[in-house]
Amino acid sequence: MAQNNTHRIPGRAQLPTQHAQRAARGLGGAAILGGVVLGTAFTGGAAQAAPAAPVASAPVAQAAPAAPVATAPAAVLDSTQKLRWGSRGGAVKDLQSALNDRGANISVDGVFGPRTHSAVKSYQSSKGLQVDGIVGSKTRGALNGGGASGGASAPASSPSSSSSSSIVNAARSAVGTPYSWGGSSLSGMDCSGLVNYAYRSAGISIPRTSSQIANAGTWISQSSAQPGDIVVWSGHVAIYAGNGQIIDASGSKRVVTERAIWGNPIGFVTYR
Repeated sequence: MAQNNTHRIPGRAQLPTQHAQRAARGLGGAAILGGVVLGTAFTGGAAQAAPAAPVASAPVAQAAPAAPVATAPAAVLDSTQKLRWGSRGGAVKDLQSALNDRGANISVDGVFGPRTHSAVKSYQSSKGLQVDGIVGSKTRGALNGGGASGGASAPASSPSSSSSSSIVNAARSAVGTPYSWGGSSLSGMDCSGLVNYAYRSAGISIPRTSSQIANAGTWISQSSAQPGDIVVWSGHVAIYAGNGQIIDASGSKRVVTERAIWGNPIGFVTYR
């Protein structure tokens, strides 16, 4: 009698490959071979491209900052004239502004008075210059940054030979003028009025009174004095004419006269 095979299951026999096909359909079309999932490249699907590597962008070159253009400092004092107590005008305003830029605190009014004179002396002291309160070539050069402005300047003298002659000649022209307190003209003059008259004739401004004249100038020895310098007594001033002679408006003689140095003068003052 034939025996039944109890290991068979009724129905159509199933091959192993059919199980694999069903598995493939269960994975959305991907086939599993040896535990590796094969993509649709093996099943006829479209292959996906790998993501592109990021492209490095070149840095944008930045323009270098423009170098500053060097400019020569402008001279603060353009005038070559000496400025001293009594000077006036635009050159004095420039001087006052320059002194304020360097720490002074004075009015810019164009009048070289006591405060400007003091500020000049303080500046000269700070720069190691001769402290005389007069703005000549060296002080002007320091204010202008080290060089004298307006071209080469003549070396300082007491005063220049032409000015000295002009001062003495103007003083001599006043000999015989009557003494008049407070006067400064040929109709009448006192001692400081005569000195102002002589210096004004030479184009030089100086203070008005005898004490101001003495304080604003530079004190020198008699051996250094030149014609046109000033001889000072207490309360009196005169023009030095050279060779021990002076020209002064004498209060005792009541007239302008030329004579030898008298008494004991305090000293000599120059406006260099």
